[in-house]
Amino acid sequence: MEQADLVILGAGAAGLFCAGSALAQGRRVVVLDHAATPAEKIRISGGGRCNFTNLATSPDRFLSGNPRFAASALARYRPQAFVDLVDRAQIAWHEKTQGQLFCDGKATQITAVLLERMAGADLRLETRIDAVTRDADGFRIDTSGGPIRAGRVVVATGGKSIPKIGATGLAYDLARQFGLRLVEPRPALVPLTFAEQDLALCRPLAGLSVEARIDHGGGRFRDALLFTHRGLSGPVILQISSFWQAGETLTVDLAPDRDIAAELKAARGRSGKIQVATALAQMMPERLAQAIAADTGMEGRRLADQPNPRLEAIGVRVNRWQVRPVGTEGYRTAEVTLGGVDTRDLDARTMQARAVPGLAFIGECVDVTGWLGGYNFQWAWASADAAGRAV
Repeated sequence: MEQADLVILGAGAAGLFCAGSALAQGRRVVVLDHAATPAEKIRISGGGRCNFTNLATSPDRFLSGNPRFAASALARYRPQAFVDLVDRAQIAWHEKTQGQLFCDGKATQITAVLLERMAGADLRLETRIDAVTRDADGFRIDTSGGPIRAGRVVVATGGKSIPKIGATGLAYDLARQFGLRLVEPRPALVPLTFAEQDLALCRPLAGLSVEARIDHGGGRFRDALLFTHRGLSGPVILQISSFWQAGETLTVDLAPDRDIAAELKAARGRSGKIQVATALAQMMPERLAQAIAADTGMEGRRLADQPNPRLEAIGVRVNRWQVRPVGTEGYRTAEVTLGGVDTRDLDARTMQARAVPGLAFIGECVDVTGWLGGYNFQWAWASADAAGRAV
């Protein structure tokens, strides 16, 4: 039977990076994936330019049942280490905002770097993984290409997000098989959806983007909000989706740093003959101003005729808009999966299962989920490096 020191399940970002780190330890490495192309998530990420890391990476930018679990791996493989790898490959990059680093060119440049780094490993695509078992001699991996024996197995098959590029729940199935606990997986960094009766405001505004601030469940973000035909999207919504639970109400400030009620009162004193919608349009996009005026019963109404309580109600509608999503767009559009293999069952330095020597889980399938903006790729590199070096 074919023998290997390490078999890595999954040829995504974490799997490819782990192979390179393990090769540096002089091991024979085999990487298996059912897909025809490696690292598809890298290819489509960042609008095709791959937000490959974030310079502001720290453990507090990740959600996990154990907020400190990621600290060890993140400290040992920092963003600058990956930047150095990109620089050595002469890939041009830029910082977009808030520490987010993107390729100037195509995201596939990052995949090329990872493949070059793991040259010497045996990459087998379009290979089905039928079973993984363990006995006194190590692990047996049954595949569509035949069985392989290995002393160690690293599971890097990701979560369930974006199934159209091949995402599956294999990592969770293997975790259960070997007795590891799971934190219930769910879509994260995902647009939120509304019930039909609550879409009256969103649908006419579909495509409009405004800056907004949302504080919820321990998350506090200020970024672009996008109205859609189904509800809300945009960076600020994707961020807060990781903190939102079904049934909860969100409070959205559609005009950060502005006191809409106070500004309307001041405008009433200066030019009360104008309509409420006209006054609002001086503070926000006209389409949003018109929609809010209609939603608050102020369509066609003069500002001068409105008493303070009405203007204050409009202020609440803008600065403290209460919305109750009915759900998310699901794994179809989710950028990552929240939850996964419970970190209580993993060693933070090696990513190995405490009760199953030689078996490790890395990347998205672990209960460590980063904010939007390159954090999840940095977790992929860091957790992969930890597992690869532990071989």
